[in-house]
Amino acid sequence: MKSRIFLALAIVSIGAYSCVSPKKLQEKDDKLAQLNGAYTELQGKLRDAQDALNKSKTDAEKTADKARSLQSNIDDLNKQVDFLKANNNVVLSQLKDMSVVTGAQAESIKKSLDNIGAKDLYIQGLQSTMARKDSINMNLVMNLKGAIGDLSDGDINVKIDKGVVYVDISDKLLFKSGSFEVTAQAKTVLGKVAKVLAAQPDIEFMVEGHTDSKQLTGAGVIEDNWDLSVKRATTVVRVLQDTYHLDPKRMTAAGRSEYLPLTDNSTAEGRAKNRRTRIVILPQLDQFFKLLEKK
Repeated sequence: MKSRIFLALAIVSIGAYSCVSPKKLQEKDDKLAQLNGAYTELQGKLRDAQDALNKSKTDAEKTADKARSLQSNIDDLNKQVDFLKANNNVVLSQLKDMSVVTGAQAESIKKSLDNIGAKDLYIQGLQSTMARKDSINMNLVMNLKGAIGDLSDGDINVKIDKGVVYVDISDKLLFKSGSFEVTAQAKTVLGKVAKVLAAQPDIEFMVEGHTDSKQLTGAGVIEDNWDLSVKRATTVVRVLQDTYHLDPKRMTAAGRSEYLPLTDNSTAEGRAKNRRTRIVILPQLDQFFKLLEKK
């Protein structure tokens, strides 16, 4: 009887299975394959996350070890400083007792030793101030380069040299050959520079005119390269003042003639590079000296 029941159930199962269409079976197989792929991908991500976690733990342990080592070094140095201070006091007492130095002299030496720490703080303060100045200069350079970014580096160059910011503008952007009258393009170039300078009202600057070594020919308003370099500088200053309303108290005009070339004047390319107008951002020496007085 039982065998008949099992046989009947088997027949029903086979019939039910045969009722499932091949299309549905394929869909099930595809779904299973998709799930297996997703599972494999998640396993990979899990392994990557575990590796990253292990690396982070390793890096954290290395950092902690380094911090402990540095702290140990600091503790050792502090002990050495304390020992030297104590030893200095002992030596001073011995010298005083032996009458090698007077009490006043011993006190003076002690104050000198105490001042070493104060001088170290002073030097650190100056270093911090210089670092801040360098940071301000670098920010100014980045702003200038951003403002004139569409111009060729061969025509206009912004740089820092020995803590001073320089802006060199080729004469072909500003003047016609042998002339001190600005071109239409000059006002566009100077306008970009003026925009940055206007945003820094505490900065003073000098406009320098530079020429090549080629001497001017023929009599006229301009006598020589000295005259030309000065007139070009004053022309630029007037444009900055009259057109872009920069405070004239911030500006100085100067001519350097041919005597501060960037390169050799023996070639046409060299002479073209030497003919330029330079804007020099002047260091704020008064603020630096005030800093020294406070210290």
